[in-house]
Amino acid sequence: MGFRASRAVAAGVYAALSTLFVAPAKADRNQLWMIVSFKCMRHLAKSEAPIPCDSIDTSLGWDRGVALLKDGVGVARMLAIPTHPVSGIEDPAVLADGEPNYFAVAWSERNAFPMRLHVMPPTGSVAVVVDSKPAREQDQLHLIVDCLDPQVATAIADEAPRLDTQWKPMTVPIKGRSYWARRVDAAHAEDIAPFRLLAEGLPGAKETIGDWSLALTQPASLGEHAFVLLADRAEGEAGGRARDLLDPTCAVVAKR
Repeated sequence: MGFRASRAVAAGVYAALSTLFVAPAKADRNQLWMIVSFKCMRHLAKSEAPIPCDSIDTSLGWDRGVALLKDGVGVARMLAIPTHPVSGIEDPAVLADGEPNYFAVAWSERNAFPMRLHVMPPTGSVAVVVDSKPAREQDQLHLIVDCLDPQVATAIADEAPRLDTQWKPMTVPIKGRSYWARRVDAAHAEDIAPFRLLAEGLPGAKETIGDWSLALTQPASLGEHAFVLLADRAEGEAGGRARDLLDPTCAVVAKR
């Protein structure tokens, strides 16, 4: 990773951050980009903690960095945001060679959850998601890592043993939607390319990728060497909103 702000510093600026990004701003669709480029990166350029970001991964260079920002929504929710302009899942950059593995960076941030939750959520209760172009409210790519809704986590865990490496509709709806799902055999998120697996695996998805949302999780029912990818296509006002699978209260932790 590149420069990382200390967790203590990050926690200390949380109250201020909440005023910056409580929820995606409908009036300013560039709010996230402004925070990362005009606040976090400017502090980093001065060899300072990249406040209000928690950390910035610059391992691929400053022009290919990934900022991690605590969302004002929820107790543990983090956002992974490119430090260069990438509009969203529809941007050709997400399929380009040499682009950071945004899902892997976001997935690694679950290791910071104990600082905020005082306990590590079960692996199968955490997910990284990205919304479709019609469903999002910001025009800078951002992946969300957060706890899954407990019922969603259970449904995915039950379905996972029936999945293989081909996309197929889930046998049960989740959050009122019939998600597509597939297993990915890998020991680490770094070995998975979710955007490419969507674009190349579902018929027509490459041409309509902006209409799709994606989620990555690792159900306990599959062990430590497999993940599950879920995808849902926007249909008018419905679908394409994978963040509906998440639970900002992390109720799964309260039940432990």
